[in-house]
Amino acid sequence: MKKSKLLRFLIPLVVILLGLVIYQYGYLTVEEELRVLEETTTLKQKTLERYIQIIAEKPELEKTLASLKELKKSEAVKLIEGQTLSLAAASMQDMVKGIITSRGGTISSERVGKTEDLGNFKVINISLDIVVPDTRALSDIIYSIETRTPYLVVKELDARVRNFKEPRDLIVKLDVMALTEVKKG
Repeated sequence: MKKSKLLRFLIPLVVILLGLVIYQYGYLTVEEELRVLEETTTLKQKTLERYIQIIAEKPELEKTLASLKELKKSEAVKLIEGQTLSLAAASMQDMVKGIITSRGGTISSERVGKTEDLGNFKVINISLDIVVPDTRALSDIIYSIETRTPYLVVKELDARVRNFKEPRDLIVKLDVMALTEVKKG
């Protein structure tokens, strides 16, 4: 009898303990995995919605990019062109020499100065010693240099009369600078 009372007590206890073990290691584990799956699904859904939103913005971004490229192209016209800094400086010298000689001036010497860094741009400097016939020609030369595209800037100007007895010819030291874009890659 003692065995049967013990058995009646132990069987429900074993069933209860077995139920608790199944609940703990079976049901709660499955429930936790389902919760993790739901969170993952929610996160993936939000990510997908963001991707869809970004894809929907693509035409607008392409239009903006095209307008910025066009703006960059229009602004690049204002810079001295050249594959290297030396070629850009030579191009700038040719422009300035053309302006000076077309207005009756003669060039006695020309030098390329040291370039300066300005972010993605370089400042090219050239110095010229020129002789101009009169102040009107000098005024025309300076005006032509300052108002042309690509932009050139007269950085320094030193003008002196060649002969004080006949003050016609002027000896001028002219420093001109311009910007060029640094090509990367």
